[in-house]
Amino acid sequence: MYDPSMRVLTVLELLQAHERVTGAELARRLEVSSRTVQRYIARLQDLGIPVESTRGVGGAYRLKPGFRLPPLMFSGEEALALALGLHALHHLGLTALAPAVAGAGAKLARTLPHALRERVRTLEDAVQLDASPWTIPTDAGVLACLLAAVGAERTVAFDYRSHEGTRTRREVEVYGVVHLDGRWYAVGRCCLRDALRSFRLDRISAPAELERPFTRPPDFDARAYLRATLPFVRAPFEIEVWLDLPPEEAALRFWRVALEPDPLRGGTRLRCTREHLEPFAAMLLGLECVFVIDGPAGLREVFGRLAERARAASLGTPPGGSRVPHASLPG
Repeated sequence: MYDPSMRVLTVLELLQAHERVTGAELARRLEVSSRTVQRYIARLQDLGIPVESTRGVGGAYRLKPGFRLPPLMFSGEEALALALGLHALHHLGLTALAPAVAGAGAKLARTLPHALRERVRTLEDAVQLDASPWTIPTDAGVLACLLAAVGAERTVAFDYRSHEGTRTRREVEVYGVVHLDGRWYAVGRCCLRDALRSFRLDRISAPAELERPFTRPPDFDARAYLRATLPFVRAPFEIEVWLDLPPEEAALRFWRVALEPDPLRGGTRLRCTREHLEPFAAMLLGLECVFVIDGPAGLREVFGRLAERARAASLGTPPGGSRVPHASLPG
């Protein structure tokens, strides 16, 4: 469903961009009837916009000569913040918003003075944002529906696919939406479980706002709830490692983990769950600090296999095979 008010604003944009526009051209661009165009023009006139029209064959609309809406005024810092914010949406898993980003960027450029527009364009070209490999694409329509439900404080229903692949229909009082570690989450009271739950937006489909209202708890911190609960989501491997690092430094190296000072040995005690051990072992090796694996035993076995591979690589020999001949150099 389209929003008629947005069509009215589009008519105003077209009238500002052209000296005159025929009713037929407006109808064609907006994909509406000529009678609907007349209603849009009447709405603009009701709002005090001086739209003039000529009747008869080839009749057209135009804004009263000399009338222009005042342009939006931005400081250099404000314009840069808006431009970079639009640019960053590509890296939040919201690729479906690309057309809207392009349109908003074009409108922003059109409202800026030439010097400021060139400055923003130069800075945009110079800045490169690298998307995280952990970012999961998310349906912008799902996000929009949940945000609308949060604002209206209305329960939302949706189909949800769990980590194991089980599908259920949920009704949730959404208290907040959070982007964390490359994923979008909705946090709120699940009516099916009658408890606080978090839901990944990329696993949500067919959302619908219900007529059932609710009251959001005051000062509820959805991000804090996620950080306190996500390290303990169900996964096949429960990991416990001692790190020769202070907790504040360890917090900069890991995500979705529980960290606490070790009162006996110093350093930091790390606990988390993971679906796969090999990537976590590689992450530990990259720390360049002493660590001790308290569990699981399978993690020690992974390090044993990595040690064999590292030794083979240092000797130029594939594991269990013969030495790989070095390519001879010419001359």
